Amino acid sequence: MDLTETTAPRSDQQNYDDVASTPRTLTVTEVKRGSAEQPVEIHNAEFPGRPYKPNKTMRRLLVAAWGADSTNYVGRRITIYGDPEVTFGRDKTGGIKISHLSHIDKPISVSLTVTRGKRKPFTVQPLADAPTAPDITVRISAALAAFEGIGVHESQLVAKFGPRDQWDINSLLGVYQAIRSGETSVDAAFPLPDTIFEED
Repeated sequence: MDLTETTAPRSDQQNYDDVASTPRTLTVTEVKRGSAEQPVEIHNAEFPGRPYKPNKTMRRLLVAAWGADSTNYVGRRITIYGDPEVTFGRDKTGGIKISHLSHIDKPISVSLTVTRGKRKPFTVQPLADAPTAPDITVRISAALAAFEGIGVHESQLVAKFGPRDQWDINSLLGVYQAIRSGETSVDAAFPLPDTIFEED
């Protein structure tokens, strides 16, 4: 038995070891419900299949900065980093924290509970806009992944919005959020084309 296989970080999520030395900026493609232990999965365009699973403190920070409706998070960006001072019980295990968020215009400081009876201030900084072309490319990829997650394929998006290079990201996200919130359905937003039947 090769023990190194058992020491590798989990490959189905963002891990502390991934960001211990270098922060990562993630573009949100979808927010899903996870397990009882890790109830929130923030899927991203940069590392498909490896969502960020924020702990309760970071979830509270996200709610304070972006609001409680996770459907609004799609297309937004998060910078995460590894903090070696994070403890689990009495042990310092290291953990992932958020340093920057897009869609805020100034630093946000929130006093959050970290352990029973103990609160600590957390500050998140605004995330500077990425260069226009790469940002649009990443956001389009994020939107595609988000739509795939609800059963809408690229061909349907092309039929509705035209060629991919002409897509307006805000229009795409508006339709996506309307579907996720229940204001409309996939079938209503992307109706099948009328079929013409020829007489024999």
